[in-house]
Amino acid sequence: MSGTGAGDTPRPVIHRNSLREQIAAALREEMMAGRLEAGRNFTVKEIAELYGVSATPAREALVDLGAQGLLRAEHHRGFTVPELCWDDFLEIFESRVLITDSFYRQFATRRALPDLTRLPSLRRRADAAVRAARAGNLDVMVGCDRRFWQEASALLGNRRIEEYLDWLRVQSWMYAAPYLRALPTLAGVCWDRHPELVEAIGDRDLVGAHRIICEYNLFTARLLAGLAGRPLESVTVLGLLTETAAGEPLPVPVEAPPAAPSPARPSAGSATPSVDASGAGVPSTALSGAPSESGTPWSARSRQGDEVGRELGRELGLGLGLVPQPRWGPHTRFGRRLSEPRLSEPPPEAPQGRPDPHPAPGR
Repeated sequence: MSGTGAGDTPRPVIHRNSLREQIAAALREEMMAGRLEAGRNFTVKEIAELYGVSATPAREALVDLGAQGLLRAEHHRGFTVPELCWDDFLEIFESRVLITDSFYRQFATRRALPDLTRLPSLRRRADAAVRAARAGNLDVMVGCDRRFWQEASALLGNRRIEEYLDWLRVQSWMYAAPYLRALPTLAGVCWDRHPELVEAIGDRDLVGAHRIICEYNLFTARLLAGLAGRPLESVTVLGLLTETAAGEPLPVPVEAPPAAPSPARPSAGSATPSVDASGAGVPSTALSGAPSESGTPWSARSRQGDEVGRELGRELGLGLGLVPQPRWGPHTRFGRRLSEPRLSEPPPEAPQGRPDPHPAPGR
């Protein structure tokens, strides 16, 4: 689907099969990036108006997300984004670790190797994920990271487990995003060793690949435990990770905030993320151009991240930027800027034999 927008600006091609999938994908990444936060309630009519489509694809998309447990249907109230607590994250994290660990043991026992025909694509995904992580653009990071691990999971050769791992990863981002979005900057905070894992897989070094994955999981557990103010010892699979990962401790790259009441979320007194023109969350201090420790204003670093995000979107065809992303208003109020494109639906055909009541100029 292609076309032109205002001023004959080329409109990017949307690589989706249906409006239903486009809307579901857009909302899913909104939740992963924390722009559609826990507790947000909306109706089919609001989503349809927001994306400029009829009620049918909007309803189908919301029902699909509800069936996946990513939305909660409420009688006469529409749909609500569920709030995930630390115990939810522990279950999600434990499931991810146990599945990947068992697959490593399966490959080692059978002396088999994963399917390496997807390695070139995995390398491209790794490069995109690293660039997004180092730029610190959360909106782009969630998409790049998810697509990298989708490609990596496909090496396992089990479609059901691949889809299950992806479902767990979406929920992991939904839990982590509010904490990450509250930080003054994300540049250098998140894990960026994706190419090392690809090289280990390419070298058929299963032991090395397993160790890197365990180090990644240990990094994730320490980071989120620090951000949520929770004891690292509550992670039940901690022993499984530490016995496999490198002996050196992996530091949490940000200062942990004080513990929040259950369920732990960023406190109201912390820096409130504002929404800039790109939809990325920027702390209020960034708007004043306050310098970082390195001397670079947060606003300048945010612009750099936005540029990387647009570049990655063009290169990889990421969903972000290919569909209009909503700019969420307070509570259940929705709005869409008039300059934003709408999701395209086939225009209704004029009845045969009747002139067009609104002919275009020049016709």
